[in-house]
Amino acid sequence: MTKSPHKGKKQNRGARQNVKPSLVQWRFVVVLLAVALVFSAIAVRAAYIQVIAPDSLIEQGDYRTLRTRDMPTYRGLIADRNGVELAVSVPVRAIYADPKIVHQKNGLSRTRRWEALADVLGRDVQELKDKVKNPERRFVYLQRQVSPAMADYVSQLDIPGIYLRRESRRYYPNGEVTAQLIGITNVDDSGIEGLERLYDDWLTGTAGSKIIRRDAKGRQVEILESKDGEAAGNLTLTIDQRIQALAYREIKEAMLYYQATSASAIVADVHTGEILAMVNAPSFNPNDRSDVSPRRMRNRVLTDAFEPGSAMKPLAVLSALEFGNVEINDSVDTHPGWMRLGGSLVKDHRNYGELTLEEIIQHSSNMGTSRLALGVPKNFLLDTYYNMGLMTDTGTNMPGESDGIFHERNRWSKFELATLSFGYGISVTTAQLARMYATIANGGIKHPLKIVKRPESKGWKPQDERVLSEKNANAVMNMLESVVQRGGTATKAAIAGYRVGGKTGTSRKAVAGGYGEEYVNIFAGIAPLSDPRLVTVVLINEPGGDLYHAGDTAAPAFSAIMGGALQLLNIPPDDKQVTSTQWLTGGQHGS
Repeated sequence: MTKSPHKGKKQNRGARQNVKPSLVQWRFVVVLLAVALVFSAIAVRAAYIQVIAPDSLIEQGDYRTLRTRDMPTYRGLIADRNGVELAVSVPVRAIYADPKIVHQKNGLSRTRRWEALADVLGRDVQELKDKVKNPERRFVYLQRQVSPAMADYVSQLDIPGIYLRRESRRYYPNGEVTAQLIGITNVDDSGIEGLERLYDDWLTGTAGSKIIRRDAKGRQVEILESKDGEAAGNLTLTIDQRIQALAYREIKEAMLYYQATSASAIVADVHTGEILAMVNAPSFNPNDRSDVSPRRMRNRVLTDAFEPGSAMKPLAVLSALEFGNVEINDSVDTHPGWMRLGGSLVKDHRNYGELTLEEIIQHSSNMGTSRLALGVPKNFLLDTYYNMGLMTDTGTNMPGESDGIFHERNRWSKFELATLSFGYGISVTTAQLARMYATIANGGIKHPLKIVKRPESKGWKPQDERVLSEKNANAVMNMLESVVQRGGTATKAAIAGYRVGGKTGTSRKAVAGGYGEEYVNIFAGIAPLSDPRLVTVVLINEPGGDLYHAGDTAAPAFSAIMGGALQLLNIPPDDKQVTSTQWLTGGQHGS
């Protein structure tokens, strides 16, 4: 049978039509299922992220967009009693590196920029590169406390991974004049010496902060949270910078002129105990610490104790007056000018014979004070020394302050009590000696010494303690005037126009097995005697020239410091024997 060709074509076409729809349907189902699975996975993932565990993604987003910025805070000011700034904080920058970023962005390949960085910092370029050679580290300081100009230059170098941050540096406008008193801070702006250390908590503020959100380009888009810091406290001292500068100049000149190892001075207000000046030489420049040594940083007025020698003799006279075995106008027989106590010799330079109490102080008689000291009970004599504050701190609370050196013993020989009366066997600081003379000048009322001004609330009264009768204190104070008059041991301490009282002290320094050939020279004085206002103590340690008596070294320095302080404070002259013309044109040293 012959097949029709048309019929075969129709059957093939039909077959093809039957196959094609089933293939398209299968592919469609596959695609539909894949899309459904993808959307299902997205839906499940979205549900998981937003409902079950949203915190992780939020944290990652915040990590990329949130930043905490610390608000800058600066250390508090230190100023003198008149508002003159003695310590201030200035803004500076710190240069630091993120070694990981340096390596990621191939920052070390920019050789010329690293050389420029090393040059401006004064460092070796290899040393700087060694600091960032570990890519695992994320922070390392390259230089602290650089100037704003230097920081701007470093910023323009644009070295990948090198950044700047704000910090502050302490600056001391008066340099070495107040160095030991104010002290210094370290590179982290924490106090490590002097008042900076003592009041570190008060002078240090708490930095504020704010949390911000940034966009992809690092721009701030909103502030989410802001936290205020605690402002640093300021400190006002009792120091008068004018007197401080004057005293330091005179002390430094005296140290150089007399070839001394060191020199110190303190000026204090008689009625309040406020310290107007406290100086030491040699000093140091707190703004450049390249040559700073512990010896120069020591505040010798408070830390160094010494045997005061004859500067202690007024206390022997006061002990006898307070006990009542002598009267103000009594005399003491010092003949023949020497005596032997237990095999040891006590003597004067010559036989003064009969001496009044004033003459004992004027001529600095060892025999006179020894007889007075031996005439009162031992415990009464020692209590007088304690009551004057010679074995305790002065009240300043300064770091490193010494209480002095005094070896209490159960049994005292007569020789030991005699030497105690003229300043041996006891060591005191310059500040303790100033407090003792201020107590005498204040009519027997003892005040603690103060270095910081504190606000006086209503009803507030300064701590005071009467340790001497006013009559005896005033009598001894007036006796001290004879020391600076003709025939006294310190005529070079006189000040034209003012009545001045004081006492010299020339003591040999103790060494192993006895006393050496080095001296300590002291002059402690009060002025004006008609209405006492100031006490000044000057110490010249180990003068190296031909002059080694306090009347030749410490007394002239005292005259210059006390005379200048009286005029700076506008305290009127009280010496009616000196005409106004003589006062205006006369020198510091009278007879």
